[in-house]
Amino acid sequence: MDEGGTPLLPDSLVYQIFLSLGPADVLAAGLVCRQWQAVSRDEFLWREQFYRYYQVARDVPRHPAAASWYEEFRRLYDTVPCVEVQTLQEHTDQVLHLSFSHSGCQFASCSKDCTVKIWNNDLTISLLHSADMRPYNWSYTQFSQFNQDDSLLLASGVFLGPHNSSSGEIAVISLDNFVLLSRVRNKPYDVFGCWLTETSLISGNLHRIGDITSCSDVESENVNVVKRLFKIQNLNASTIRTVMVADCGRFDSPDLLLDAGAPPGRIFDLGSEGEEEAAGPVLVRAKEGLRCHLDGLLDTRTQPQLAERALETKVAELLAQGHTKPPERSAAGAQSKLLIFTTGCLTYSPHQIGIKQILPHQMTTAGPVLGEGRGSDAFFDALDHVIDVHGHVIGMGLSPDNRYLYVNSRAWPSGSVVADPMQPPPIAEEIDLLVFDLKTMREVKRALRAHRAYTPNDECFFIFLDVSRDFVASGAEDRHGYIWDRHYNICLAKLRHQDVVNSVVFSPQEQELLLTASDDATIKAWRSPRTVRIRQAPRPRPRPFFSWFASQRR
Repeated sequence: MDEGGTPLLPDSLVYQIFLSLGPADVLAAGLVCRQWQAVSRDEFLWREQFYRYYQVARDVPRHPAAASWYEEFRRLYDTVPCVEVQTLQEHTDQVLHLSFSHSGCQFASCSKDCTVKIWNNDLTISLLHSADMRPYNWSYTQFSQFNQDDSLLLASGVFLGPHNSSSGEIAVISLDNFVLLSRVRNKPYDVFGCWLTETSLISGNLHRIGDITSCSDVESENVNVVKRLFKIQNLNASTIRTVMVADCGRFDSPDLLLDAGAPPGRIFDLGSEGEEEAAGPVLVRAKEGLRCHLDGLLDTRTQPQLAERALETKVAELLAQGHTKPPERSAAGAQSKLLIFTTGCLTYSPHQIGIKQILPHQMTTAGPVLGEGRGSDAFFDALDHVIDVHGHVIGMGLSPDNRYLYVNSRAWPSGSVVADPMQPPPIAEEIDLLVFDLKTMREVKRALRAHRAYTPNDECFFIFLDVSRDFVASGAEDRHGYIWDRHYNICLAKLRHQDVVNSVVFSPQEQELLLTASDDATIKAWRSPRTVRIRQAPRPRPRPFFSWFASQRR
């Protein structure tokens, strides 16, 4: 400024200069004088800084809840849980899964060391209880989930049976006194299980019908009452795995509304009259594979074993025709839920997601038990929807409002056709994180990418992901956890471990806290730069954002 206090440089020129600076330099320059301070907070300036720094596509609008571009820049930089604050080393083997209580006060961990550990989530995390499942003939624990009022914990593991055979088992643990209340067999073990109501859980049972044909019973357990919910046919060595439940009553008030940004084609409505037309590409690919086998029966080019498998599949499909119960439709206003699970129709590799509506009368212990009352012509239950990802599904997670389903998938090569159900196509190392709207049954957004996996089809394992109000996180085989912003579809942070990251979970009460679990036998707690400053500040008032940004450049 001159001696009279008039700026020597007009605001427009200062603005142009600031456009050439990075965010930290703009904030530092704003400390020089009042004029520069005012220009450094200009909305158009921070709009440019935002798109340039985070490399967001220009056609993506600002988050609907954002007050300004400056505050939105600050949110993405300052509230992402990317600062490691604690490492837990109480497990002695690979940590496979983490789950938070709904209150956020506790969380549970499962591990290859065959324990389920329950932790207190204080400022410093501490171990509250450890349950050793080896006395119950378990090989390891793999999954856990708190019921809605946090009074019970469902723990799932691999059970060793006679002659070293293995299946799954679910244990229910009281969180009042940590007493084991009940155990339920679960087959196959990677069904995992989940809560249906406060006191009812869902498990699976598998019945072999042929060499590559089976049926899965989806069962509801309440105390000592076992009720079969659905009986679903499995073709070509596929099985139902990884069950979860979405509450449809929360669809109309989503925390974040995502716009449809992907072309239709992955989701097929199987409840309509034109079932075969609706299923489109899925049935076309299945028929192409079957046609190859059946044509081969007429000559000697097809291996006998493959011809037998094709014939078995065709017979199973014919058996199901006219013996499958169509989907029930819920009455107007009825509060139903969705059963969601991985499955397939072409190969043992889980390449589809099945969706089946659970009606209110099916969520009680009243009525037929284990299929009583089912018509003699209704062997199987039809699915309502099928999502075909054309790849190997290795993870699923619901948004907090239950409206959006996030799916980790490793894609098959484009145009691949499955000729042998026991030899699925090779899968990509890149993991696609797909997003589906369960209300409109459409794919939304474009696939999120950054994380990778390396194991082949027959060794592939589940990588658990989690979704908070604003973020989605996932583990990966590349020794990192990843965090993306749900609105902007950008990767915000990589969280390093020494081995595969199997599971991630946000605190349901505080999305600025994230836990990661790894094959390196550790659990790491990560907090946002903002909460770290607050915890470390000698005074209640935290350091200004721009001071942190200038000293902690990424």
